[in-house]
Amino acid sequence: MAQRLGMESLDPFTYNAIRFALGTLFVWVFFVQKKKQGRSIPWLMGTVLFIAASLQQVGMMFTSAGSAGFITGLYVVMVPMLGLFRKQKLHFQIVLAVILAVMGMFFINRPGSLTVSLGNLLVLISAAFFAWHVQLVDYYTKKIETGYLAFSQFAICALYSLAGALIWSLVKDPGYLVSAKFGVDVWHAALPLLYGGLFSVGIAYTLQIKAQKKAEPGKAAVIMCLEGVFALFGGWMILGEEIGLRTIIGASLMLFAMLLSVLPQLFD
Repeated sequence: MAQRLGMESLDPFTYNAIRFALGTLFVWVFFVQKKKQGRSIPWLMGTVLFIAASLQQVGMMFTSAGSAGFITGLYVVMVPMLGLFRKQKLHFQIVLAVILAVMGMFFINRPGSLTVSLGNLLVLISAAFFAWHVQLVDYYTKKIETGYLAFSQFAICALYSLAGALIWSLVKDPGYLVSAKFGVDVWHAALPLLYGGLFSVGIAYTLQIKAQKKAEPGKAAVIMCLEGVFALFGGWMILGEEIGLRTIIGASLMLFAMLLSVLPQLFD
């Protein structure tokens, strides 16, 4: 929701550049500044995150929120599939959890008719990159300290996004980034930017890195797709949005999938 609201005033790359810059600053202040910095720079991880976030943002311009939410969530299927290339075991318990999670996301997001369109295609490709990113987190988190790893990937993503914003501005509206209109647009998108930068990027992505030090990628993907469930109940508690039977069924399926994924191995 914050991503879509942010793009009502800003283009995809400018929105991402600012929110990832905010996330970078947040992590630097609270997790990195007083600690010994690492030497390795996770360029691949930051690049993959940039591609995933950019494709998702651009794709959302051409598809519905329901379709984008459901298709993005399909990374929960792709993560264990990619894990096979890293010789990770694909337990039946995780497969069942993934199936239940996908069913739950379908009920919650109400994607309707998932037609082949530019927007849906871009979001689907972004889901594949998000799945790759989860696997990269599993790889790098064993080699680089959490705070520095988060700071580095956010900084890389912010720099790439800034370059994208400059190119977008030159093509669409030269001089926009130094105009008064840009300042007004940033002000209008202030709340989505603060939420996306501090909570979504600075806190959520950093906690993901911390959690994946112990959680397997497949299990982590199932747990992270509960984002839609928390958004659903947040809208109900804060915005007074109604929750119908369909969404309750979807949330229940996803919660059961999460519980199933974190239980001790029941099936071989």
